Amino acid sequence: MHNGVGEKFHASALFDGERWLSRVTLEVDPLGALSAVCPDTEPDAETERLAGPVIPGMPNLHSHAFQRAMAGIAEVRAGDQDSFWSWREAMYRLAARLDPDALEAIAAQAYIEMLKAGYTAVCEFHYVHRDPEGARYADPAELSVRVLAAARATGIGVTILPVLYQHAGFGGQPPSPRQRRFCLPTEDYLGLAEALVAATGGEADQAFGLAFHSLRAVTPDTIAEVLAAVTVPVPIHIHVAEQAAEVEDCLAHAGARPVAWLAGQVGLDPRWALIHATHVDPAEVTVLARAGVVVGLCPTTEANLGDGLFPLGAFLAAGGRFGVGSDSQVTISPTDELRWLEYGQRLVQQRRNTVASAEEPHSGTALWRLALAGGAQAAGRPIGRLVEGARADWLVLDPESARWVGGDDRGLLLDQLVFSSAPGAIRDVMVGGRWRVRDRRHPDEDAVRARFLTVARRLNRGD
Repeated sequence: MHNGVGEKFHASALFDGERWLSRVTLEVDPLGALSAVCPDTEPDAETERLAGPVIPGMPNLHSHAFQRAMAGIAEVRAGDQDSFWSWREAMYRLAARLDPDALEAIAAQAYIEMLKAGYTAVCEFHYVHRDPEGARYADPAELSVRVLAAARATGIGVTILPVLYQHAGFGGQPPSPRQRRFCLPTEDYLGLAEALVAATGGEADQAFGLAFHSLRAVTPDTIAEVLAAVTVPVPIHIHVAEQAAEVEDCLAHAGARPVAWLAGQVGLDPRWALIHATHVDPAEVTVLARAGVVVGLCPTTEANLGDGLFPLGAFLAAGGRFGVGSDSQVTISPTDELRWLEYGQRLVQQRRNTVASAEEPHSGTALWRLALAGGAQAAGRPIGRLVEGARADWLVLDPESARWVGGDDRGLLLDQLVFSSAPGAIRDVMVGGRWRVRDRRHPDEDAVRARFLTVARRLNRGD
């Protein structure tokens, strides 16, 4: 069986991230990047013929891997005001019980599920840094390194985003005991960043970026201090305006809405990924689009938590960019995220095919293409396209899937992938020139699942 690195492949049809091509030969260099993408060619004897149409794998631009252990656990009514804030209490209870081995086991399970669903890269927004008592581990990067180990073992590409978290609310409110595992002084955070730059520097499928939990957890002055200290160009992520209460608190504290305050105090540019940005006004929509930031949308989590709906129509009309993420892991599926993103807009706008356009009338193609580009930008890695120089990250679709009922129009393939619920459409998954899923199976999935179930059951019992 071909491994992938340093080899050639042939696809009868390939979506390169922008357009469909026919009879495409793909050459993968020894480091796992595409060295050639040649349409209108025929395979020679040394070339592996791929089993079906090929599309770029989707970047997952926002993940809290450890929350995979609580998927479906918080769906019990918590009183008359059940909300994001009551869900957060369940998350705190899980976070308090994590140890390094458990985190690595949970992350590995989440990452295999991502690969099988069509995510080939993940931006891991990682904010559990210290032990359950709030003390440093002997290696201050212990838990971040465990996340990287899970990504390396399972084969998913990763951008590790260590999160700075210092306060419980606007105005520098001291953190609660439940947040002590998350919080770092700025000096410690900069040391962690330096360690992770070194840890990821020699690996093509691992990268580093900065993250700030939120404006209620980190002040604009501290954000500016960190950005001045970290001079290398890396992605920058932050939660912002996820909940209406957050916007109200920001207005009371700063006299400005969160996105407007961030833009005015720190400045925004294409390095930034603003996660959720659910509650933004028209002026903030314009600021986001003009700055070239990526808005990170996580529709299944946002729906699960009752967050609200981002004004995607106005944002795209202004030239905005977006990507999608699995966030709380209540669902791990890029097609679910894109389908619910579109459906939410249909319910708000009371019309169909809201993201499609005259230039790209196919909704599935429009959604996949835009999310590829936004996710790649947020990850800070050469992914999201199947072009020379990009990482060899792709999905092979099963030509015999029950989804493909639309005839010869290739645009229908991505429409059916996103909007049809029939299982089994993704057959094989390659990341960085190596096969990670073949015939719908990851080679380590049984062993990883067994470790995950043991850990998750122990954590949820409170042992």
